[in-house]
Amino acid sequence: MTSRQQPPPRGVPGGEALAALAVPARFAILSHLLDVGPRTASECAEVVGESPSNCSWHLRALARVGLVERADPDSTDGRRRPWRATAVGFDFSAAGDPAGAVAAAALEGVADRHAEELLRRYLEQRRHLPAEWTDREGSHRYTLAVTPAELDELLASLDALIRPFVGRIRTDVPADAALVHLGLRAFLHPDAARPGR
Repeated sequence: MTSRQQPPPRGVPGGEALAALAVPARFAILSHLLDVGPRTASECAEVVGESPSNCSWHLRALARVGLVERADPDSTDGRRRPWRATAVGFDFSAAGDPAGAVAAAALEGVADRHAEELLRRYLEQRRHLPAEWTDREGSHRYTLAVTPAELDELLASLDALIRPFVGRIRTDVPADAALVHLGLRAFLHPDAARPGR
């Protein structure tokens, strides 16, 4: 990369937005808009497996909680007007109240299922995809021994390294670039964290 400017901040949705995203179709639509940029309801429908009218309904629900907006608010053609995410990414972990924490936990499950669905679709198509990409796929799992402060520092370092490559942020995208899904999760190991351990 030639440009290392500071990436724009993530949006921090409130409890209502978290609850709205607990609907799997809405999470899939927002993820699609974050991944590929503005799309119409019909274009979203082709990817998320919903009808265009259902996608329109879900997009309006996402707009009511501030997660999406019309990309061209002056257009008069409702069916062809694209929608876009209101931020280049969102931080869904910042739920401050009990209801927000419950919604954030539900959203984690939806996000995991969405990531699994992306992987399933990729594996179904892999044999038809260019070897220059399939030869570079990766799956890495680690169990770390770190302090809370070290984990904060590690995640911040990884985020600083990765975020400039995010498709909707990167300004110097090479002609041969393609969208690649990269997921990263970190949590206290549940078996090692049981009481009495």
